[in-house]
Amino acid sequence: MKKRMILVALILALVFAGIFGWKAFVNHKIHEFMMARGMPVVTVSTTRVKQAKWRNHIRSVGSLTATQGVTLTAQLPGVVTAIDFHSGALVRAGALLVQVNDEPQRAKLAYDRAQTRLAFANLRRTRLLFKEKAASRAQLDSAVASYHGSQANVAGDLAAIHELALRAPFSGVLGIRQVNLGQYLAPGAPIVDLQSYGSLYVDFTLPQVDMPRVRVGQMIDVRVDAFPHRQFAGRVHAIDATVNPATRNVLVQAIVPNPKSELRPGMFGRVGLIGSHARRVLVIPVAALAYNTYGDTVYVVAHGTVKGHPHLIARQTVVAVGRERHGLVAVTHGLKAGQTVVTAGQVKLRSGMPVAINNAVQP
Repeated sequence: MKKRMILVALILALVFAGIFGWKAFVNHKIHEFMMARGMPVVTVSTTRVKQAKWRNHIRSVGSLTATQGVTLTAQLPGVVTAIDFHSGALVRAGALLVQVNDEPQRAKLAYDRAQTRLAFANLRRTRLLFKEKAASRAQLDSAVASYHGSQANVAGDLAAIHELALRAPFSGVLGIRQVNLGQYLAPGAPIVDLQSYGSLYVDFTLPQVDMPRVRVGQMIDVRVDAFPHRQFAGRVHAIDATVNPATRNVLVQAIVPNPKSELRPGMFGRVGLIGSHARRVLVIPVAALAYNTYGDTVYVVAHGTVKGHPHLIARQTVVAVGRERHGLVAVTHGLKAGQTVVTAGQVKLRSGMPVAINNAVQP
């Protein structure tokens, strides 16, 4: 019985030894084949590390407002008798927009003008009588006051009629009409928005530490979500006289030209305050950078050898980066000007692999 167990154990040992030996033999042959074949060549796109002059930017967020903007409201109560505009129309300064019923005021104007003529006739007769000493100084003063009071009544009637004819105070673009024909308007009732935005204000805040770096006339750029790939240039127009004691921020206002009316009041904007002095930086495309928890890296391509044969080799290099701007990122450490970095194909790479460059299609 014991001999049989020993025999079985020897047979099993031989079987397992054969299996593991065969596996080791196959792995050895595969390794020899791979070593003879060499590492595969990966095709990548590349670019060179370049020097650029970048001005310091201070970033903030702001809101766009019209240089002139107002909600037109009724000054006097009355019924709307005419509407002479369309929503969204461009109007000139002084254009009639809404007419409120002014018949009572015109009737009163006619009455007050008649009273003015009567007061003037009484004043003239009183002056003649005063010269002939047939009227007293008090009668003459009363006639003068009556005439001037009548003139004031006429001026008040004309002012009321003027206020009942609502006109555009400046040239601009109208908003959505908020009144209808025949509607009764109470004083202060909104009628329509009027905005002038041939140029726009951009209001934004900066921390007090940045106050020495901002001045009137300084260039800014603004980006809005409506045009994500464009930037609009402007200049600082004014700096607030005080720092907000709650936030320790200062309010800055800039003017941005808007000749094509692409920007609208109320838009949210990302503001970049452009510094006056430029500095030299090394830049690479953002696509060349791989962000990792242990450090940002790029693949640098340089000449090397693989099994004694010359090749282009991609080696992973840790870099330190700064700000991003227009698809480029500033590199503060880890690269030199003129070096070649991979911009596409990094997912197929490992450090030390040979590469072939094809820049026909850039990312």
